[in-house]
Amino acid sequence: MTLRYPWETPPAQGEAIKVATGVFWMRLPLPMKLDHVNVYALDDGDSWTIIDTGFDSKTTRRIWGDLLAGPLQGKPVKRVIVTHHHPDHVGLAGWFQTEHGAQLVTTRTAWLFARMLLLDNQTTATPETIEFWKSAGMDPEILEKRRTERPFNYADIVAPMPLGFTRIKQGDSVEMGGRTWDIHIGNGHAPEHATFWSRDDNLVISGDQILSSISPNIGIYATEPEADPLADWLEACERLKKLARADQLVLGGHKLPFTGLPIRMRQLTDNHHGCLERLLKHLDSPKPASSCFAALFKRRIDGDTYGLALVEAVAHVVHLYHAGLVIRTKSKDGAWLYQRKE
Repeated sequence: MTLRYPWETPPAQGEAIKVATGVFWMRLPLPMKLDHVNVYALDDGDSWTIIDTGFDSKTTRRIWGDLLAGPLQGKPVKRVIVTHHHPDHVGLAGWFQTEHGAQLVTTRTAWLFARMLLLDNQTTATPETIEFWKSAGMDPEILEKRRTERPFNYADIVAPMPLGFTRIKQGDSVEMGGRTWDIHIGNGHAPEHATFWSRDDNLVISGDQILSSISPNIGIYATEPEADPLADWLEACERLKKLARADQLVLGGHKLPFTGLPIRMRQLTDNHHGCLERLLKHLDSPKPASSCFAALFKRRIDGDTYGLALVEAVAHVVHLYHAGLVIRTKSKDGAWLYQRKE
């Protein structure tokens, strides 16, 4: 069994690719190294269900206008389903609600996180965030720069969300695109991340829980510094891989749709177990999370990816700590130093 990519080229801006009867794949730009997000439209007859939305920006709104008038044939969007709360997936959900009268459907945790983060506008980094960065061993020059600059605010790229949504949860099902889809909840990349598994054919809509050629970012943040999202993600992988079939066409939030899900699930979990093994060898002496990039990623980490790499490094060392495989001590400058148990 191998991974197969039925489409070598993604849809161009403003275009849609039909991946199955009543299911269309579209792509929206992102202003970062991972420069796109995949979104999907499912034909409900007189209207569309949209899966995920892209950032809230003038560009993304314009592209949606072109999509709705063009490949989506001018039919209304009556429902927006959000897989998880990250801005590239929920950014325009509120716009679809207010401007298009769409119903918002998502998990309770995704909705609560989005609403909370929309209200959390900061002009400078909070003391808790600065302490978290110190505890991760953030590079002093980067820390000093981030200490004084205006931080990213969720509301910069997520439209205001009105009160009201429809909750989905583990074990539910939903009708869309002429199919019944079972809902299975993932975790780790984002809490209570929704995935959708068609009962009627071989389609899976996986959001960022399962991706074809990159591993979902799994990070710890100042909001919950003692969390263990890697354990949550590995548990979800073990549960979801029982649903995997070789013929399923997996429609992810980034990169290309693919088949060969059983092998991809093994690759994803093996990758993280391999990272943990390398990390344990690396922690032969006390080290902060920021000194673990080479062991984890086996490539250079530059400015554009430093933040995501740091939170993922923290997630891996904290996972080892919770598993009782490493000990940690606090340095004079506030960084946690991790070392494997002998």
